Amino acid sequence: MKAAVISKYGRDQKLSLVDIDVPVCGACDALVEIHAASLNPIDFKIRDGKIRFIRSYSFPWIMGHDLAGVVTAVGSKVTRFKVGDKVFSRPRNGRTGSLAQFIAVNENELALMPKNLSFEEAASIPLVGLTSWQALFDTAHMKSGDHVFIQAGSGGVGSFAVQLAKQFGAYVITTTSSRNVEFVRGLGADEVIDYTSKKFEDVLQNVDIVFDTLGGEALYKSFQVLRPGGWVVSISGDPDQRLAQDMGLNFFKREVLRLVGRKANKLAAKARAHYRFIFMHSSGSQLAQIAQLIEAGKIKPIIDKVFSFEESQLAVEYLEQGRSRGKVVIKIR
Repeated sequence: MKAAVISKYGRDQKLSLVDIDVPVCGACDALVEIHAASLNPIDFKIRDGKIRFIRSYSFPWIMGHDLAGVVTAVGSKVTRFKVGDKVFSRPRNGRTGSLAQFIAVNENELALMPKNLSFEEAASIPLVGLTSWQALFDTAHMKSGDHVFIQAGSGGVGSFAVQLAKQFGAYVITTTSSRNVEFVRGLGADEVIDYTSKKFEDVLQNVDIVFDTLGGEALYKSFQVLRPGGWVVSISGDPDQRLAQDMGLNFFKREVLRLVGRKANKLAAKARAHYRFIFMHSSGSQLAQIAQLIEAGKIKPIIDKVFSFEESQLAVEYLEQGRSRGKVVIKIR
């Protein structure tokens, strides 16, 4: 099969289409013929070696974490899927690699595609959907009526999170550039802050939940707008010792991440609030719930641009510009 790979860490590494073996389908796996995949910032962060302190990768490494396709074979213990099913997934870490013609995925990490989506649309959903679900519900325990501030509402994660929070009764606030103000309002944002003319820390207060997708100073300033007891959940900020414990990292790495996360945790303590950095985890059951929302017309996929398989490197470069509205998708077949 064909796969898009890099041969080592480095920002200068370019994707190459190479021939490799079709993956082996284990007893609990489904072999999926991939029709579409999507890219996320985690892809080029891995390429650049920015997370190898936490998680290492072997090379050649197949890029891509999201996929939609058709089941072509199932293992002997698979009970929930059959050959011919249209599915989508964000496979577990260590088994990703969706810029390829086939992938083997544990059945617990698969869900049936929403019936009203194309393969390209379905491939745009898994990582951003699971990340938003786990940040807002599993971590911050969002409930109806909460004031939820979602950074960068026009981005891949932000555009999904805005819709999800609104559907569950939150008052949704987000930031975006002036060209995207009406776009994020159309997604359900109740209050939009144009970051080119206003600073969110100057206009917000008593927010229940901040979903930080930017990190850096945007993360640190988020604690200024929280109510006591509120939550900042970050996917781009400072990992800390709790993440290290969740991942089972050794004592040395736990101590290093304790120091890395010290500033954010001190700001949380000062604000009498909670802080968590999260990595999403694979979940077919949560994807199935998300699929129900999509089939009911309550959430829609947001795609900025679709590239061909042969244009995978161009797609990475486009995403790295940081100006996409929604997801960047690659059509595999």
